[in-house]
Amino acid sequence: MWTWKEDKLRIAIEGSSVVFYFDGADLRTDDFYHCYMIVVQGAKNVISACRECKVRRLIYNSSADVVFDGSHDINNGDESLPYPWKFDDMLSDFKAQAEALVLRSNDIDGLLTCALRPSNVFGHGDSHLVPFLVNLAKSGWGKFIIGSGENRSDFTYAENVTHAHICAEEALDNRMVSAAGKAFFITNLEPANFWEFVTLILDGLGYQRPLVKVPAKMARYILLFFKLMTEKYGLIKHNHSMSAHYIQLASHTRTFDCTAARNQIGYSPVVSLEEGVTLTIGSFSHLAKYSSFTSYSDFNEQSKVEKLLGSGEVADILLWRDEKKSFTYFLALSLLFYWFFLCGRTFASSVSKLLLLVSFGLYGYGILPPKILGLTVKSLSLSCFEIPKMVVKDMIATIAYLWNRGVGYMRQLAQGDDWDIFFKFAASLYFLKLISSQALTVVIGVALVFAFTLFFIYEQYESEIDGFVKLLFNSTMLVFGSLRTNVPASVQLFLENHGIWRHGKGHATIKHQK
Repeated sequence: MWTWKEDKLRIAIEGSSVVFYFDGADLRTDDFYHCYMIVVQGAKNVISACRECKVRRLIYNSSADVVFDGSHDINNGDESLPYPWKFDDMLSDFKAQAEALVLRSNDIDGLLTCALRPSNVFGHGDSHLVPFLVNLAKSGWGKFIIGSGENRSDFTYAENVTHAHICAEEALDNRMVSAAGKAFFITNLEPANFWEFVTLILDGLGYQRPLVKVPAKMARYILLFFKLMTEKYGLIKHNHSMSAHYIQLASHTRTFDCTAARNQIGYSPVVSLEEGVTLTIGSFSHLAKYSSFTSYSDFNEQSKVEKLLGSGEVADILLWRDEKKSFTYFLALSLLFYWFFLCGRTFASSVSKLLLLVSFGLYGYGILPPKILGLTVKSLSLSCFEIPKMVVKDMIATIAYLWNRGVGYMRQLAQGDDWDIFFKFAASLYFLKLISSQALTVVIGVALVFAFTLFFIYEQYESEIDGFVKLLFNSTMLVFGSLRTNVPASVQLFLENHGIWRHGKGHATIKHQK
């Protein structure tokens, strides 16, 4: 980066008729002086060098971020949008200053200028958006949707940005007054849901798609916490500027009208959004989860906890695949828990009153008119209360299987040969005794809350939890190994006499009896 060095700039552009000015791709957004010198002072020096070297045309690669204040949506915005009074993002502030400098320099010393404002650039050579999404996915934060998940955005494939610069240069070369001294929004002309785009990129590279919605305000608080931890203790290394800007982009609608670019510089995209996504995934194959060009058939691979829960409707409910459905089930189970355990009635009384309420409800629903206030009331068919024969057969088969299995265990226990069965049976009875001795209401309430939280948390942090459990297990085994090597001689002799302890090669082992 040497745009602040005017002597080198003059040597680089001497004899040129056109200059395309792009800011550096490796800007340190946490360094105010570095960014200012590259973007703002660099723009001043480029303009000065162009005027001295009699360059005829200067096109500045700006950004759509220069009209975004970070807190308000932009719906089909055009070039009449003013610069915000205050920027939340330092780099956007500097780019707006640089853009203004370039546009104000138009038609001075014969220099014609214009600025292009691409939105959310992606593609081959992208050093911001796609690498940032990959890093989010690797860290586990890519699983979260910030905000409602309904916001739309405009994206621009890199080749279309290049094409727009060529169009702008040709327009200035023809001395089109309508193009000189102006800024133009550049997009793929295909506004899309922001999170659907993110899903396409992460899916294509083999990472888990975003699933869990988090309020934008909560995401900002989490980022603020990380920032404080970094500033005070240096515990967390994070690019806070990029993250804060990402939260703003990810939680707001930003779509732009490119009519001016189409009419005044003749721009139209040469690569569609779908094709651009496909090409981008191919160009970033080195960042893919499996780092190869193999097929991506395992993107939707089930997690461990989903397999444990049977990968059916129960798994979808407990893992909050559909938030409304899961919340409905949780609320219904919570009401049943309150009805049976917290109302102070006996179980039989609770059942009878519940059946009475259901009876009144069904009767009331049955006498409703076909239409109420213009709304159609659907009648309940008798098939709603029928249980299919296959379901009944499966229930009976399950009960018979459990009964036979229990009888088999009792027979093995009666023979007195299998100590594993005895200890499992004794431990189960002792566990039931502990539960019955405590408040059963508390146990069921805790189990209900845990069922709707622990499975979900484990799926979100599966690798972290597995790593912690593995570390704990290895540490425990080391402790037991240390204890076994320091067993007193009298205890060793006693265990050897009873055939429980034996010496191997250089170490003692315990023989398990059956």
